[in-house]
Amino acid sequence: MSSCPFCDIAANYPPNTSFESNHERVSPPAFVVLSTPLCMAFLDIMPLSPGHLLVTTRKHHGKISDVTEEEARELGAWLPRLSRVLANVTGVWDWNIVQNNGAAAAQVVPHVHFHIIPRPSLTPELRNKSFTMFGRGQRSERDDDEAAALARSLREELAGEMERIQNREKL
Repeated sequence: MSSCPFCDIAANYPPNTSFESNHERVSPPAFVVLSTPLCMAFLDIMPLSPGHLLVTTRKHHGKISDVTEEEARELGAWLPRLSRVLANVTGVWDWNIVQNNGAAAAQVVPHVHFHIIPRPSLTPELRNKSFTMFGRGQRSERDDDEAAALARSLREELAGEMERIQNREKL
């Protein structure tokens, strides 16, 4: 077992495999939405809001300045796709994309990753919840049953998104 939890997830979830009911390959369970040869996306273990997604490189890199050009291109391609998918599934059309580099910049896991954080409207029950940026704010425990259902919905929507992209490219 690696000292990096993201490397553990990458080692246990090979590219282009089915993740249905296989979220317990690592501890704590990982709810993987995307796994390519270069990148992965999975639900955050302590989300700032429902759907809080992490997008990372499969290979270990501490900071964004360490990734290869090929990895950077792939990360850049997946961020808008996953943003659309997340908005379609959660119904939340406002979000933050945050990427921290180093402990002083609030990076908790020293493996490069982007946060896509849905920002729901501040309904009365959410008004007291902090949505502070840069990894600081009120985080909640992830419910594994809800996470499994959400990850399944995100994977289904991602398949639809990729089909829509392919159809547009054929035109």
